[in-house]
Amino acid sequence: MPSLPAKTLETFPNPASGRDFHIHMEIPEFTCLCPKTGQPDFATLILDYIPEKLCIELKSLKLYMWSFRDEGCFHEDVTNRILDDLVKATKPRFMRLTAKFYVRGGIFTNVVAEHRKKGWTPPPKVDLMQFDTQSNTRG
Repeated sequence: MPSLPAKTLETFPNPASGRDFHIHMEIPEFTCLCPKTGQPDFATLILDYIPEKLCIELKSLKLYMWSFRDEGCFHEDVTNRILDDLVKATKPRFMRLTAKFYVRGGIFTNVVAEHRKKGWTPPPKVDLMQFDTQSNTRG
């Protein structure tokens, strides 16, 4: 039976809920329609999140993203709606959705929307120095 687009987002238990860890996903085939012209808009969506108790199940995420294919959406609206739906489904500690829409009329549009759980602060960033194997130095 072939898969169909769906607005349902499935989750699974976070396997390491006692630790902050970063999940990074790239969704290079997002499409929706321009609400003014009906022409297709194409974007790469970049999802970064730190889960609390739940993680997003990938097949349901794919079918959810596919559900926008025939929907007229302004870039700003669809980015925020997707973030809101993902936050509602997973209740993460942190989530950022970056939508990079391809050029239309000579303009690229990037929309970034974020969510932070109330009271959650990120741990300090660890900056590991890169070892340059060419010169045997750290840089």
